[in-house]
Amino acid sequence: MVRSGSVRTSDNKNKSENPLSEIWPGQSVALLKALHILTHNGGLNADSRRKLKQVQHLAQLIKPAIDTMLKDKDQPVLADLGAGKSYLGFILYDLYFAPAGRGQVIAVEARPELTLTAKKIAAESGFDRMKFVEGKIAESEMGAVDIVTALHACDTATDEAILFALKHEAKFVALVPCCQAELARELDDKNGSLAQLWRHPIQRREFGAHLTNVLRGLYLEAHGYKVRVTEFTGFEHTQKNEMILAERHQRSNPRARAEFEKLVAEIGVSPELLTFL
Repeated sequence: MVRSGSVRTSDNKNKSENPLSEIWPGQSVALLKALHILTHNGGLNADSRRKLKQVQHLAQLIKPAIDTMLKDKDQPVLADLGAGKSYLGFILYDLYFAPAGRGQVIAVEARPELTLTAKKIAAESGFDRMKFVEGKIAESEMGAVDIVTALHACDTATDEAILFALKHEAKFVALVPCCQAELARELDDKNGSLAQLWRHPIQRREFGAHLTNVLRGLYLEAHGYKVRVTEFTGFEHTQKNEMILAERHQRSNPRARAEFEKLVAEIGVSPELLTFL
């Protein structure tokens, strides 16, 4: 009889000896090398393995939205905001949009050097329906967008992604927030019966981040989205593992709006970008 622990050890050994076993069927090895997720020899280090697991898991969570839009529209558009090196956009295009032969991925990134590199990789990969916009999320203008993603958009950039989704009337929104510091700073001056919840700096930081995401969810619900908050990936891969998934079903939700306003009144703080409904 083989013990379960021995099986896990064997599995881990096989993955270590054969990194390609962690690549999904259909994934481009050449692309993963270009993104430096795989080394030029096809290997994986600890950091690149973590990145691969994060993006793969996020791609799996976003797949139902992409499938729906490919079914409903001839040329659906996905906008990846605060794209960085465009890991997510490239993986989504490679896995879903390229095989479908239609649809477009637009990556928005403010740092010109990252956009330049991403354009080069897209050209070399033959991803002709993948576009790149250099600029800030809040200042980016484009036509209709069906799906909005933002992976680890830092602090208020996640709020900008929400407003972008509303402005472009996105059907689906997938957000993985990061480093929510705005409300923690505001809570420092707030007193009252609830102040014990954020009395200590570490609690203020964690409570501020939690409150921020709660308000983001309510804000999306107030605008007619059905919201699900789930774990993005395990803590062994990232400490920022909360994910907000939203699908729009109606134009507005008065009950959610009332809950948003009630919570803001009780705590006394709100993300500045989401102050006005």
